[in-house]
Amino acid sequence: MADFFQKLFGTKPKAKEQSAQSKPVDLAVTAPLSDSQINAILMNQYLKYEMKQLVASAGQSVGKQREHNEDSLLALTSTICGRAENVPFGLYIVADGMGGHQFGEVASNAAIRIMGGNITKKFHSYLFNLPTQILQESLQEVMETSIMEAHQYVQREAPGSGTTVTAALVLGQQVTIAHVGDSRAYSIFPDGRVELITRDHSLVKRLEELGQISPEEAAIHPRRNVLYRALGQGEILEPDVFTAPFPRAGSLLLCSDGLWGVLPEDKLFQLVSSAQDPQTACQRLVSAANEAGGPDNISVVVVKPTT
Repeated sequence: MADFFQKLFGTKPKAKEQSAQSKPVDLAVTAPLSDSQINAILMNQYLKYEMKQLVASAGQSVGKQREHNEDSLLALTSTICGRAENVPFGLYIVADGMGGHQFGEVASNAAIRIMGGNITKKFHSYLFNLPTQILQESLQEVMETSIMEAHQYVQREAPGSGTTVTAALVLGQQVTIAHVGDSRAYSIFPDGRVELITRDHSLVKRLEELGQISPEEAAIHPRRNVLYRALGQGEILEPDVFTAPFPRAGSLLLCSDGLWGVLPEDKLFQLVSSAQDPQTACQRLVSAANEAGGPDNISVVVVKPTT
C-alpha cells in the first residue's frame, strides 16, 4: 500500500505554477508535495490512519423561484477494510448549469458523469481487483484530466452551455479538489470555524479581491452571478486543482450558490454541527435555503468522518 500512495502523491511532471491570486487562501497547493509531506502522509495518515469511514449524504431542490433544475450532483462513498489496512474513499461533485445559457442542465449532468466515470475508472483496479494495478498519475493529474475531458465534451456536444464544477476526491485524510466557477467547498470544524477552500471565479469576487468593492457590496451586487471562468466556456479552461487536509473531526461541505448565496457561514455551521448525521444536515440546509426565498436551484453534499 505504501507504494500505491507514494505513486499517488509523488512528483508531478511539468507541474504548472499558479499565481498567488489564483490559489484558494492558505490551503491551495498545486505544486507537487515535498518528500517530507509524502512521508508524513505515508507514515502518519495512511499506514496508521485513525479515520475508519466516511459518512456522506446529498440534498437537492429546484428552489422556490425556478421552473426546472440545472444543478447536478454526485456522492460516492466507499471503504476498503481488512487486516491492518483501512482506507476511506469518497468522490463528491456539485455542478451548477449556467442560467441563461442553452442546455445548462445538460452541461452540469455531463460534467458529473464524465468526471465521475473517469475518476472511478482510475481507481477500479485498486478498489475491486486483485492483483491491484498501480495508478500511474498523481491525484491532481487524475482530477485535472477528468475536468478537462468534461470541458471538451460540453463544448462539443452542448455548445453555448456551461456549468460550474466543484469536485472533491477524498482518499484517507486528504482531499483533492478540482474547481471552476462559483460552487463552493467548505471545511467546517467543531470549534466554529468555517473555511472556504475554493475561490469563486466570478466578476464580483474579482472586484472584491482587487479592493474595488467591499464584501458587503459584493453580496448585493447586481452582477454577482456573472462568471469569468466556467466549464464549457472558452477554448482554454484553467481549473483550480489542489490538495488540502480533510477537516479532522469536522465536515466537508460542497454546495451550489443556491445554498451559500442565501445562508451566511454561521448558519451553515449551526445547521451542519447540530445535525446527528449528514442526511439530517442536508435536509436542514435545503429547507433553510428555501425558507430564505429559494431564489436558485439548491445542491449540497455533507461528508463527515467516523473514528
